[in-house]
Order: sequence, then C-alpha cells, then structure tokens
Amino acid sequence: MSLSYDVDAVVLDIEGTTSATGFVVDVLYPYSRSRFGALLSQRGGDPDVQRAVAQVREELGDPHADAAAVEKALNSWLDEDRKATPLKTLQGIIWSEGFARGDLVSHFYDDVVPRLRAWHAAGLRLYVYSSGSVAAQRAWFTNSPEGDLTSLVSGLYDTENAGPKQEPESYRRIAEATGVAPSRLLFLSDRPGELDAARAAGWHAVGIRRPGEPYYEQGVGDHAQAGTFDEITVSRSTA
Repeated sequence: MSLSYDVDAVVLDIEGTTSATGFVVDVLYPYSRSRFGALLSQRGGDPDVQRAVAQVREELGDPHADAAAVEKALNSWLDEDRKATPLKTLQGIIWSEGFARGDLVSHFYDDVVPRLRAWHAAGLRLYVYSSGSVAAQRAWFTNSPEGDLTSLVSGLYDTENAGPKQEPESYRRIAEATGVAPSRLLFLSDRPGELDAARAAGWHAVGIRRPGEPYYEQGVGDHAQAGTFDEITVSRSTA
C-alpha cells in the first residue's frame, strides 16, 4: 500500500529509519568507546570538548569530575543507549574524524538513497533530525557507500539545536527554523514517541518498520506505517 503526502519537506530520523541501528550499535559505538579516553586527555582544550565535559559534570552533579569520571559516565550512558547530548557531541567528534580517515563508512538501507535523490529532484527539501549530533550526521551523509550525499540535505537538527525528540516543542522549533509550515512537513521515524511529538506539533508523520530493528515488534502506534521508503509517495503542489 502506498502512502501519499503533499508537503514541502521531509525530515528524516537516521537509526532504524534510513539506516540500520545494528550498524550504529555494533560498529560506531565500540569505535567511540575505544577513543573517549584519548579525546578527553588530548583534546580537553577544544571548545566543543570543553562544553561537552561541562555538560557531563552538570549531569553528574560534580563540577570537578576528572577525565576518568567523565569517561566512566560516557561509557555508562553508552551501555544504557542514553540519548545524552554531551555523549552525542563527543561521539560526533570521534566519528567525524573516523569517517575522514576512512576508518568508517556509513550505512543506508537500499531503498533510501534513490528515494532521497528522487524527492530532492522533485523540489522537496530534506532535513535530518537525529539524536546523533550534527557533526555525526554531517559525517554520516558525507561518507556514505554512494559518496557524499550532503547536497541532498538542506539542514541538520539534533537534541542540542532542536531539543529532545519526544517533545512537540522541538518540532515547532524545527518548523520555525526551516520556515516550512508544520502542515507542510513530513517526519519519518521508527519511534512512536517521536512520531507522537511530531504530530502534536502539527506535522505529518509516518512510522518506518523494518524487520530486525529494535522498534519493529513494538510498532508505531496509530500512525501510518511503511516498510520501506518506496511505499511513500511525496509530492509538492505548486498551487
């Protein structure tokens, strides 16, 4: 069954939607875990690292937590798959460098890139909203198996510049930043709480259900659902 939407822009989640969560968990998480210590000790003076470390200390309630305590907290959050902004910031730095070095190449489901190219060619704007940092998102789209895809994307949003993904206010913030009316935005995600928040902000929302993904069995609540991007028809009326 095909789902059809007349919108101006599509906003994409990454894990479980455009790309396999397993790749993130099995490849990217261990890569960052093995490099947190070196990043904290060697790059502690970098503004982005400093800001993230300050946020970790704030979360811990310990303004004097040393690098070992910060690293321990990061690893603990990684074990919990907690969407903590400072964790995502530091992972993003590490992953960006890994992609740049050629250590890492991102993953996209086979149906995704052809569909993104078709939507972009049809005049639709594409945005990303992921719990992964903007830096990680940029590296992800720059270093895909099909080359640099960043020209397809008009903007990147994360929990730092937009807010938590299960809060309607975050989606209102993105609509305002993009200049696209909420009713002209379509959000694609595998997580029902995120779809609920997007809908509460006046967006269209479709749940992506891919076998093997963590949220597949749970389903997407009462939202429209698709197994692949090929089941979604998106057009932009010129009226």
